[in-house]
Amino acid sequence: MPDRGGGPPTGPRIRVGRPSRRVRTLLMTLGVLAVLAMAFVMFAGFWTDWLWYRSVNYSSVFTTTLWTKIGLFAFFGLLMATAVGVNIWLAHRLRPPLSAMSLEQQSLDRYRMGIAPYKKWVLLAITALVGLIAGASATGQWRTWLMWVNGVPFGQKDPQFKMDVSFYAFDLPWYRFMLGFGFAAVILSLIAAALTHYLYGGLRITSPGARATGAATGHLSVLLGIFVSLKAVAYWLDRYGLAVKSSDFKATGNWTGLRYVDANAYLPAKTILFCIAAICAVLFFATLWRRTWQLPVIGFGLMVLSAILIGGLYPAIVQKFQVQPNEQAKESPYIQKNIDATRKAYGIDSAKPEDYAGKGDPSQKAKQREDAKSAASYRVVDSNVVSPAFQQLQQERKYYQFPATLDVDRYTGPDGKPQDTVIGLRELDITGIPKRNWINDHFTYTHGYGAIAAKGTSVITDPTDGTVGSPDFTESGLPTSGQLSDDTTDKKYEQRIYYGEKTEQYSIVGGPQKELDYEASTGPTKYTSYQGKSGVSLSNTLNRAAYAVSFGEPQILYSGAVGEGSRILYNRTPKERVEAVAPWLTIDGDAYPAVVNGRIQWIVDAYTTTNGYPYASRTTLGDTTADSLTTNQRAVVAQQNQVNYIRNSVKATVDAYDGSVKLYQWDTEDPVLKTWMKAFPGTVKAKGEISDELKSHLRYPQDMFKVQRELLTRYHVTEPEQFYSGSDAWQVPDDPTNKKDTSAVPPYYLSLKMPGESEQKFSLTTTFTPAGRPNLGAFMAVDADANSDDYGSIRLLRVTETVQGPSQVQSELNGVPEVATFVRDLRGTDSDIEYGNLLTIPLDGGFLYVEPVYARGGSQNYPLLKKVAVAYGGGKPVFKDTLPEALDAVFEQQGTTTEPPPPSDEGETTKPPQKPATGDAALKAAIADVLKAHEDADAALAKDPKDWGAYGRAQEDLDDALARLAAAEGKQSPSESPSEKKSP
Repeated sequence: MPDRGGGPPTGPRIRVGRPSRRVRTLLMTLGVLAVLAMAFVMFAGFWTDWLWYRSVNYSSVFTTTLWTKIGLFAFFGLLMATAVGVNIWLAHRLRPPLSAMSLEQQSLDRYRMGIAPYKKWVLLAITALVGLIAGASATGQWRTWLMWVNGVPFGQKDPQFKMDVSFYAFDLPWYRFMLGFGFAAVILSLIAAALTHYLYGGLRITSPGARATGAATGHLSVLLGIFVSLKAVAYWLDRYGLAVKSSDFKATGNWTGLRYVDANAYLPAKTILFCIAAICAVLFFATLWRRTWQLPVIGFGLMVLSAILIGGLYPAIVQKFQVQPNEQAKESPYIQKNIDATRKAYGIDSAKPEDYAGKGDPSQKAKQREDAKSAASYRVVDSNVVSPAFQQLQQERKYYQFPATLDVDRYTGPDGKPQDTVIGLRELDITGIPKRNWINDHFTYTHGYGAIAAKGTSVITDPTDGTVGSPDFTESGLPTSGQLSDDTTDKKYEQRIYYGEKTEQYSIVGGPQKELDYEASTGPTKYTSYQGKSGVSLSNTLNRAAYAVSFGEPQILYSGAVGEGSRILYNRTPKERVEAVAPWLTIDGDAYPAVVNGRIQWIVDAYTTTNGYPYASRTTLGDTTADSLTTNQRAVVAQQNQVNYIRNSVKATVDAYDGSVKLYQWDTEDPVLKTWMKAFPGTVKAKGEISDELKSHLRYPQDMFKVQRELLTRYHVTEPEQFYSGSDAWQVPDDPTNKKDTSAVPPYYLSLKMPGESEQKFSLTTTFTPAGRPNLGAFMAVDADANSDDYGSIRLLRVTETVQGPSQVQSELNGVPEVATFVRDLRGTDSDIEYGNLLTIPLDGGFLYVEPVYARGGSQNYPLLKKVAVAYGGGKPVFKDTLPEALDAVFEQQGTTTEPPPPSDEGETTKPPQKPATGDAALKAAIADVLKAHEDADAALAKDPKDWGAYGRAQEDLDDALARLAAAEGKQSPSESPSEKKSP
């Protein structure tokens, strides 16, 4: 009889067996291939990096960095793995022979039995994991290690502890890393040992009897003793850390170094806590003999209580009852230390303000006009504005481009004298390639062509269309010709630009595929094949496969366009190349081109920095170097988030054709650079190897200057009482010519003659305004000519009289009637006004403001210099067609406004009577005055429709002009106005 029970349903059984031999082989093969693929991807990254460094002859940088990272990874990884592994092994060895009979231990038996067969593997896995994590973390400290090993003394001692500055810059960061690593190793060891003791019965939570065996107590006490010993070391290092500690000080803002409460409360507290921690550590070690936690626990509790009372409460009491009632007197000695250290750390210790009136003598207009001729090379061609003109007039082909902001340099003019020059490179723009594909993007269109230059002090009438205000090019065309081509010593001027600020894509050159050189205006298109030695060879399969993987482009491996002689160019911007060969440098945000001995060279300023200079206030480079012209791409970022020491210690060059990078020592006294030169020997050339031709184009860097001017807004004051009060604080004014935002005014390169100097010097200049006020507070200029004996010397002119600041001059200029008329006429032609750089020039006790004014739009969609505005000594700005006309007008106006006419009954200023005139000249003058008065009336209403006073004065001028017009035509006497004329 069949079984009718409740068993499982019957049916055919499916037999599950092992995969077939073929399937297992296939899976194993796929697994091996996957591992090999991952390994090759990792190898490709390493191999391509090595090839690139070898191609630029900086393989020592790659190997030094690599071996340093490997050494740190291996040492600290093994050290962490050993520390944790030994403590796990020791805790297992010290386990009790029999575990207590309790529910807690019975439940742990299952885990012990499960782990027992794999104890060695578990131990190895745990130690390997913590070792890998610790080793990977340690590799990030390669800079700290190299600076500690190679540190060079500064030869300067801090005022508190009398330690050399190198201790804080090079030694203390490494000691802190070691201390942090020690804490991590002890904590991980303590956790691992405690868990092991608990698993094997050495520690008990709910079991009856003692909570810990004697062996477990001794083991854990030693680890706690080591932890407390490290805490004692931390307290001792914290004493020195006070010299580089940042804090907020309401009197000065950002503060670095000791204050009164630090020196008189925190410093003694750290010393006392060090002693308490050392005693507490001894008590923990004593448990090896006493086998009791009583004394260590009491000692640890006292240490915590002392940290709260001595390290927290006592300093707060000192600050509240000793410092605050008389803060200025208490803090003055420490403010003085901060002032001295900050000025020295940023290289501004020699900058001392000189009193300067700021207003010229109105009776000396003739002398001022004569002196204005040689006061400066007035750069009316603004490098920040005229890039569209370069683009429109010199782009030549759609696939070329110029940077948005051009550069200012000096070249010898026809008269043999240095001439301020605006220069930009015609770089490749792949977005303008007529037909985009992989071959065109990376093989055919590979480089730009030519440096374009124009005079900075003059413009011309464009001969092609007659427009006035175009740049006066000294080098132009495709290929270019002119001053730069003629001045090359060997007449072999290399114009091709394979490396540039806009060249971010890779190119493959020198192989079977020809490159487009340039398309001439007449004649056939020129093709070329790269002859330089830069780049990495793709002649062998391994290199091609590595780059195909690294760049994610398989065509590199199999394309017929890659063959014998092919070389791949990448990392092509000057900043990328210098950062790669010198990763220990901070790179200036603006590389600039120069033609040196027939080669276009990118010149890159580089800085050495540290945030460990005692007492020097810190600054964030990315924020300090921002102005109205910078973008996110130009941000300057150091390895540290903030720095409090900076030197322009290296001048670097990148050849625009072959990409070769050269580093030159510029600051021969900088200990940070000397340290890195010890770490990377042979990478930086001596200063004496800089050629005279190259040196003539070196200049003081903008970003260094901007950092210094930001610090000088406060640190031009050297008296602690005045510094504390902030009564003489300055600020960098906003750019008055920028309508888009309120960013800081950029500094301007300009050849000018400072007070007391007999000749012009190429300088970098800026202005300051008093904090919270718009008037001019000070003027700053630095000698930017590398050939000058005074290179880098800072001159500060403190304005002692009330003088208009940049924003006030700009605002008053906007209110000049001629400007309103000019703007109205421009808008009638679908054009708009664009202001250039507002230059400030010291002249005969006053300040001369010069501003070029451009028109943009209409038939020419690029800026043309149309007007020049000039103001001097607080006088009314003038607005003229040319700079000489403006200078003539401003000094004539300055001399005629000595005595204002008496006011009328309505409180308005009356105009002086006009003398009668006759003849054609009088007729033309009267017609011009009628038109001018009419424009003034319209401008008055346009500016303020409710200002009937201004409109009434304009109408009076119109009536007077009409009367003179009628007199000139013989219809009435000059003295009879239209309002007085009787009807017949």
